[in-house]
Amino acid sequence: MSDRPSRKQLILEALAGELEKSPGSRITTAALARATGVSEAALYRHFASKAKMFEGLIGFAEETVFSRINQILEGERSTPVRCARVVYLLLGFADRNPGITRVLLGDALVGENERLHLRVEQFFARLETQLKQILRESRLREGSDDGRPDPDVGAALLLALVEGRMHQYLRTRFRVSPLHRWDEQWALVEPLLFPL
Repeated sequence: MSDRPSRKQLILEALAGELEKSPGSRITTAALARATGVSEAALYRHFASKAKMFEGLIGFAEETVFSRINQILEGERSTPVRCARVVYLLLGFADRNPGITRVLLGDALVGENERLHLRVEQFFARLETQLKQILRESRLREGSDDGRPDPDVGAALLLALVEGRMHQYLRTRFRVSPLHRWDEQWALVEPLLFPL
């Protein structure tokens, strides 16, 4: 059996690459066809619409991020470490996938089908729910809050930090990594969420 990626996967990789090369620009199916070396008709044999291509990228992000979050939760008991690793995972995913970052931030979805915006909204809502759950479980396990902020507030803060770093990455045309000096920034944030 061959390890070659499917044509569908190659199209999605080309779309992500085109999104990375042209921040702020819309990607047409004609440009994508040129980048993949196939006709527009061939693109539509694999995807019913451009929206389906974007859904494929969002699906890749969901599968990758949430499967890795589950691995973090299975392998780590400490709430501060869990949160730090989840945030680092999200920033690292954005750093390695600038084209998909454009999709997740809605930049590449301007003028596209509303269901794509809803799907991205669900992605971030699911992330926030996951962070809330991590913070709530910590309170239940330890039996006190020790001056910690409400889990809803803590999760919202973490997600705002992630989205802010991703937006900065996009704004700088992918020149400033979302991981740039993140360890120093986490050292400032961690005591706010997990006071001694």
